[in-house]
Amino acid sequence: MLVRLLYASRAAESIGADLIEEILVQSRAGNPEHGITGVLCVCQSGDVFMQAIEGGRNEVNRLYGNLLRDRRHRDVVLLDYEEILERRFAGWRMGCVDLAKVNVSTVLKYSERSQLDPFSTPGKVALALLEELIDTAAIVGRGDAQPRSL
Repeated sequence: MLVRLLYASRAAESIGADLIEEILVQSRAGNPEHGITGVLCVCQSGDVFMQAIEGGRNEVNRLYGNLLRDRRHRDVVLLDYEEILERRFAGWRMGCVDLAKVNVSTVLKYSERSQLDPFSTPGKVALALLEELIDTAAIVGRGDAQPRSL
């Protein structure tokens, strides 16, 4: 059974390119053996993550449990969880998007303000934004490609 989980969290320390790179490298190394795919968003405020992960129910729940205990994250909030028929992020071991580099009108389409606050955004709305980011090729790090610096 496939599931998709979407959560938001705040960084326990300031988000920099090194921290993002560390998270992406770790995810891209471990996710394939567990059948996990997904995308990590760094929100414009610079201290907020939003991440969608997909895979088998047991593996996704195990990973979410690990994220809850990860010292790099605080204020972890589950935004959406659902059984799915197919993966939407199958092409990414862990894609990444920096919302500060996305056209403001794209974010504003799904948000009350030009800066997305995933803690006050309905999960389905946040997923719709991710869908649009896929369609506009805003997500980097596809497949085995090396991540770009943020």
